[in-house]
Amino acid sequence: MQKKKFLWLVAFLILFILNVYTVTSYVHKVRRVEAANLILEEISQYQEFSDSAQMQKKGYQADVQLSDGRAANLKLFFRKYNSPLYDHADFIVKTADKYQFDYRLLPAIAMIESGLCRAIPTNSHNCWGWGIYGNTVTRFESYEEAIETVSKGLRKNYLDKGMTTASQIMASYAPSSTSWANNVNNFLNVLE
Repeated sequence: MQKKKFLWLVAFLILFILNVYTVTSYVHKVRRVEAANLILEEISQYQEFSDSAQMQKKGYQADVQLSDGRAANLKLFFRKYNSPLYDHADFIVKTADKYQFDYRLLPAIAMIESGLCRAIPTNSHNCWGWGIYGNTVTRFESYEEAIETVSKGLRKNYLDKGMTTASQIMASYAPSSTSWANNVNNFLNVLE
């Protein structure tokens, strides 16, 4: 009799564990699908392609407008690393254009200096290590202020002085580092 109860208990536990595993797997799958759908929805906002090929087959004509995918590219990168810069991708692209440098430079530096803003001094919004040395910490009121200030500083203090490669910038930006330039270049390539 005891053996029979034990077997029933084991069978119940096995079924219970399988049930929990099945439900958990389903929940994870639903979450992955929802996350993928959210990403696709965000990307579609930046891919404003018309159905011109289908329309032309039916005798219609349409203008095709390609949109700038740089912000979408940054958003995917920021989402992958759970960066608070996600909501500022458009502003980064706009500011890089304003100061005429590669839009990938700010995110690449932020990745090296702070893991894309995940490890920054409290209330600083300073993802770029800008003006941080010793006990000195430069703080910004917002990410937008930081993006604007760092972009302007990169243009004035580095690019306008002929420092146009990561190695040249590193000599002044992160002089004690031996790998900064290589790491920046790696993330520039990832964002390509």
